[in-house]
Amino acid sequence: MDRLARLGADLPAVCRLGLATRGNTRLAADDVHWAVARGIGYLNWCGKPDGLSRAVAELGPRRADVVLAVQFKARTAGEAEREMDRILAETRSERLEVATFYYVESEEEWREIVGPGGAWDVLRRRKREGQLGLVGLTSHQRPLAARWAAETTAAGERRLDLLMIRYNAAHRGAERDVFPTTEKLDMPAVAFTGLRWRDLLQPTPSDPQGFRPPQAPDCYRFCLANPAVSVAVTAPNGRGELAENLRLLDDWTAPTGGQLQAMREHGDRVRRHAREFW
Repeated sequence: MDRLARLGADLPAVCRLGLATRGNTRLAADDVHWAVARGIGYLNWCGKPDGLSRAVAELGPRRADVVLAVQFKARTAGEAEREMDRILAETRSERLEVATFYYVESEEEWREIVGPGGAWDVLRRRKREGQLGLVGLTSHQRPLAARWAAETTAAGERRLDLLMIRYNAAHRGAERDVFPTTEKLDMPAVAFTGLRWRDLLQPTPSDPQGFRPPQAPDCYRFCLANPAVSVAVTAPNGRGELAENLRLLDDWTAPTGGQLQAMREHGDRVRRHAREFW
């Protein structure tokens, strides 16, 4: 199981376990600095000022070793110009490594983004000007996301460089609907919701006798054992959960076939019994 991934030719190699904020979790800047010192290099920022954005702004020369990805909310060109300027100012960055269009869930949204006056043209120009590395997209709509990943302009230019998709032991549809496309395109895939909102850490009524639920590092290990996953992000709420999740760094080993199967079976039970999700 590889430890490092390079998401683009002009980006630094990063640990395949990344760190994210969601807007409803709390991490202090010191927590983020601690994670970076432990080897975390892929930082996925929710876009709201928080400990992660403050930490990035404080990195100084170490900023060159970090890949900052931001959940990009703009849909129109005007919104995109303002959002890019705000991101660069907030994080004291001259360049943003990854801008992922945030939760694009319909064909109509996508057509607005890539159509006349849409945000995609602005990001393409910012890439050419050196202010942006990769254009990505986050979605729960797996078949649509895979189709958009393969989409090119009339000039043959690929619109997207990266996909961010939900993937965990209970939600494995990306194995069928997304990863065959991203692997064919040699496109990085970033997995989120690796703990399925921590439901994977809990027992279910159907557990076999003596079964012990996995711990957080086991869940991320499952995600990263899939070679189609370039990075799996963890979004802990506070230093305690962060320390728990980063224990994977101390035991970076691939799961056995039996362990993978046990995780899949547990994921199936969680899917049957845990709170509903789409």
